[in-house]
Amino acid sequence: MKKEKTKSAPILVQMFIYAAILFVAQVISDLMPKSFPVPTPVIGLVLLYFLLTVHLIKVEWVDSFGSALISLIGFMFVPSGISLAANLKIMQEQGIQLIIVVIASTIILLVVTAYTTKFFSWVIGKVTNNQLTIINHKKVGDVK
Repeated sequence: MKKEKTKSAPILVQMFIYAAILFVAQVISDLMPKSFPVPTPVIGLVLLYFLLTVHLIKVEWVDSFGSALISLIGFMFVPSGISLAANLKIMQEQGIQLIIVVIASTIILLVVTAYTTKFFSWVIGKVTNNQLTIINHKKVGDVK
């Protein structure tokens, strides 16, 4: 069998898809209550994932521009690095506290991720075992 290579969408179409998703994400973000602040890019990522999962958007339609954006991610962190350098006084005064918070939050993130993964693996194992048990208990020709 010969596998067909799918053609990517033109870059302007890909840019339009990303812009449309970010526009919808901005509208959703504006409609959310101020007590539940979710950044627009996070909403956009969730929306893009959902659209890709339900196959409303094909990967080929967004892959080239997405790769271009990923290649620029290091450049996107430059403003935060400059901002950090501009506020070195804060780092001198509260640097140890900031480092402790960063390390503690990283450890908490890793622990929560590990236990969440363990929980979902356990749930999937239970569901799979229950399905296998049901299949094994049915007899051929058994009608219920």
